[in-house]
Amino acid sequence: MKLWDKGIATAHKVHEFTSGNDRVLDSELAVYDVKGSIAHVKMLHHVGVLEESEQEQLVKELNVLLHQFETEGVEIPAQFEDIHSYVEYLLTQKLGDTGKKVHTGRSRNDQVLVDLHLYSKDQLSSLKNHVKSLIDQLLTLSEQHKEAIIPGYTHMQVAMPSSIGLWLGGHAEMLVDDLIWINAAYQIADQNPLGSAAGYGSGFPLNRQMTTQLLDFKAMKVNATAAQMSRGKLEKACAIAVSSVASSLSKLAMDTCLFMSQNLGFISFPDELTTGSSIMPHKKNPDVMELVRGKCNLLQSLPQEITLLINNLPSGYHRDFQELKGKHIWSFKEIGQCLEMVQLMFSHLIVKQGVIEQSIYDYVFSVENLNQLVLEGLSFREAYQTVGAQIEAGNYVPNKQLNHQHVGSVGNLGNDLIKEKMQELNKMI
Repeated sequence: MKLWDKGIATAHKVHEFTSGNDRVLDSELAVYDVKGSIAHVKMLHHVGVLEESEQEQLVKELNVLLHQFETEGVEIPAQFEDIHSYVEYLLTQKLGDTGKKVHTGRSRNDQVLVDLHLYSKDQLSSLKNHVKSLIDQLLTLSEQHKEAIIPGYTHMQVAMPSSIGLWLGGHAEMLVDDLIWINAAYQIADQNPLGSAAGYGSGFPLNRQMTTQLLDFKAMKVNATAAQMSRGKLEKACAIAVSSVASSLSKLAMDTCLFMSQNLGFISFPDELTTGSSIMPHKKNPDVMELVRGKCNLLQSLPQEITLLINNLPSGYHRDFQELKGKHIWSFKEIGQCLEMVQLMFSHLIVKQGVIEQSIYDYVFSVENLNQLVLEGLSFREAYQTVGAQIEAGNYVPNKQLNHQHVGSVGNLGNDLIKEKMQELNKMI
């Protein structure tokens, strides 16, 4: 069944090619499609297009479908092109001609749009909760391990003293920044496109303010053409939010793999969270974090992929947009799984103590020696040259008494301030 069927058969290969994977993907959107239809039907009755009895019948059957889809899921049969045609068919089977009226005053275009907007709102809210949970976990671990001193690196060379606490707190605050992108994408998603039809409105007296309220959108996408042009823009905004989170996870994953290596050995995980080698019995491979790194690197390419797909398309609907749906749904599933696995790993984090006592890290304290000389009266440049000469001569003795007290340093992590930033951003949606 096709909503655009005019009685002329479409070549099978054309049908298969143009339908793509919509039936499978639309199973993810089925609940939102029914919710949109319920709001639309109520509005059509309110403006006098549907009789009260028709509204009651349609809403009753749509609520039955909503409950069914929420509890059992849905598998769209092969003869249907998408969820929209399947829902209309089910309503028509139950209600006859009344079921056929559900499409009055709208197009598949704004049905897809409202489905995607509602879906995106839920997914962004879920993503935000996952990110907040990981931030809380990292900050808790940061406090627990703030005394575990490790070397910090620049240019992959040992640089200055750091700590497991400082490292974890830094990654937590980077994730706080990602909440800004999530909030921005949510604001774009939180606009009602329903009633824009094919992008040029409708001759029916639609009450778009009413559907905006019924569907719990904060605002309406006012201009019908703008509503249609939001296709691609919505997905790109969400992709930017997802890719920002992916960027943070990728760096955390890379650090974790590095810190787990035998050469460093700052942290480890229980054997059951690592994998082995088919020929090397000693191996404890960080496969989970490597896969997180790889998956998140691919997710970071998504905004560019979407740009290439939608760039320079004129206004109005184009079938090119069909290629967005799968990537959109995949990205939320992928980043959600990565967040889940990172939390699992870090809930079993093992931190090695006494790392910094190894002589190979003595140079980490060269700046501490320099600062002490400055406090004793030398200028910074004289102190720098003095410590440099000691290192060259081989008589440098590290001063391991750390006195880092400013906010955001080893001795004063400032995790409470990071939590405050997160809480402020949490209030925004």
